[in-house]
Amino acid sequence: MLEQIHDFIEFIGVVIEVYGVAVIAVGVAYATFLFVSNAIRPDQRSILYKSYRGRLGRVLLLGLEILVAADIVRTVALEPSFENVAVLGLLVLVRTFLSWSIVVEIEGRWPWQPKR
Repeated sequence: MLEQIHDFIEFIGVVIEVYGVAVIAVGVAYATFLFVSNAIRPDQRSILYKSYRGRLGRVLLLGLEILVAADIVRTVALEPSFENVAVLGLLVLVRTFLSWSIVVEIEGRWPWQPKR
């Protein structure tokens, strides 16, 4: 019984990871499609480029959050050893830094700063 629960949780973790990767892949493809299909207007290229970067950033943020959720499910539920939790903490730290960097790129401010 415990092995079946373990396998089910592992499966859920993999499903969440695949979902996170799919969100990123589909989002990048959609943002690129919108950019390329509207890029024939030379007078709006800078606006389109900023919009494209914003869409890519938001997709990456969402995908990173989903991947963190998958890591949490797999680490905490399956193998809650000190070493695995430490590795999870490092992964979350790196992904948090990446998220903050993306927010700075998109919005031009740190996440804790008020909007301009």
